[in-house]
Amino acid sequence: MKIPRIVLAGSTSGVGKTSITCAIIFALQKKGFSVQPFKVGPDYIDPSYLSIISKNEAFNLDVWLMGENHLLESFVSNSKSDLSVIEGVMGYYDGFGGNSNYASTQHVASITKSPVILILDASKTARSIAATALGFQKFNKNSRISGIILNKIASRKHEILCRQSFEKIKLPIIGVIYKNTALNFESRHLGLIPTKEKNLKSKIEKTSKIISDSLDIEKIIQIMKNPILLPKKPKMLMREPKTTIAVALDNSFNFYYRDNLQALRREGANLKFFSPIHDKKIPKCDGLYIGGGFPEILARLLEKNFVIKKTIKKLSEENIPIYAECGGLMYLTKSIDYDNKKFKMIGLFDAETKMTNKMKLNYTKGRIISKNIISDNAHELRGHEFHYSELDSVSSDSKFAYELDVGEGIKNHKDGLIQYNTLASYGHLYFDSSNYAKIFVKNCISYSKR
Repeated sequence: MKIPRIVLAGSTSGVGKTSITCAIIFALQKKGFSVQPFKVGPDYIDPSYLSIISKNEAFNLDVWLMGENHLLESFVSNSKSDLSVIEGVMGYYDGFGGNSNYASTQHVASITKSPVILILDASKTARSIAATALGFQKFNKNSRISGIILNKIASRKHEILCRQSFEKIKLPIIGVIYKNTALNFESRHLGLIPTKEKNLKSKIEKTSKIISDSLDIEKIIQIMKNPILLPKKPKMLMREPKTTIAVALDNSFNFYYRDNLQALRREGANLKFFSPIHDKKIPKCDGLYIGGGFPEILARLLEKNFVIKKTIKKLSEENIPIYAECGGLMYLTKSIDYDNKKFKMIGLFDAETKMTNKMKLNYTKGRIISKNIISDNAHELRGHEFHYSELDSVSSDSKFAYELDVGEGIKNHKDGLIQYNTLASYGHLYFDSSNYAKIFVKNCISYSKR
C-alpha cells in the first residue's frame, strides 16, 4: 500500500517536536493535502494538538503496548489521508530499558519504513551541531534520517555558522527556526496542557503558521514522495451494535486511545459521551468507561456534581460493568487531596487520592490474576502508568486484578481494584493487545439482558 509519510524525531525531549509537527501539518494543508497525524508512545496530550491542527483524530503508535504487527496494522488502517505525519517521542533512539532500541521512535520508523527528519536544539552550540547530526545518522546503520531542522537559532550569524558546519556532511537542512518564547506551548506536570482544558485552537494555529514560514515544505514533500510500499490494510469485521457504553469525556477525563474506542465499536458497542462535570444524568447504558485525565484540576466542579457521583456509585452497586483508568480511578475513590484542599469524590473504593511531587512514569508488565470485566482468564498484560498521585489508606481486604513485575501500580506492585463489577487501575491498557474490548462488550451485553 502506498502511504506517503514522514517521522519527526528529536535529539531529546523538549526540542519542539509537537510545535514543529503541527507547523508541518499546517504547511502541508496549505499546499492542498489532507494529513493524518500519529504520535509515537503512550502520550494522550500531544495527539490532541495534532488533531486540532490536522482536523483528523491522531492515533498512537506504541510498540510496547501494541506489538509490531498491531502497530503496523493500525498505521496502515488509519492512514486514510493524502499524507501521514508521525511525531516521535523523547530522543530518537530512546527505547525501553538499558541499551535497547525497543519502542523508540527509531523502532517505529523502521516498522513503518518511514523517512525521518531530525529536530535539533541549536541554542547552545554552533559548528558542533553538525557533529551531533552526523552522530545520530551514524549511530544506527538504519537511521533513516533524511533531513535536519535546527530549532532555537539565536541570530543570523548563528544560523550561518550552523549552515557552514553542515557543508561537510550529506544531510540537508530542512528548516531553521529562530528562538522565540512566544512559540512555546504551555506545560504542566504531565506535559503540555490538554487542549480540552483551554481553547488552544487559535494559539496552535498561530504558532504553526509562524513556524511553517521557517520550513522548506517543498523539500519535506520531496522526502515523502515515492514511499516504500506497506502491506494492504486488513479487513475489519464490524459487529452490529448490541449494547451501549457511556464514556466520560470532558475537561477532566479525556485520555483515551482512539484505537480503544474503535475496538469497542468494532465489537458491537454504541458509545455515548457524557460530562461528569456538567451533565445531570448519564445516558441510558449497559456499561461505563471513565478514562484518564486531570480530575484534580477541576476537582471542585466534580465534587459539586452530586447527582452524577450518586448515579455512578448506584450503578456500580447494581453491578453495571465499569472500567476506569488513572484519573477515572481517582474519581472513584473517597476524595482527592489537591492544593491543600480535600474534595469529595464518588467513594466507591475505600481509599483516598493524594497528589505527590514524584512522577510515576513506567511501562507496566505483569499478570491478570483475577477474572474481571475485561478478562476471562489469567494471562500476561502490558500497559503504562503516568501520574503524580497515589492512593492512601487502601483497605487491606481490597481485591486486585493485576500483579506487576514492572511498574508500581496502586499498592505493592498490584493494580486493578475490583469492587462489584467495576475495575479501576492506574495502568492504561491497549485493548487490542488482548481481547479486552470483546470481553468488556460481552459483559455489557449480559448486563443489558438482566
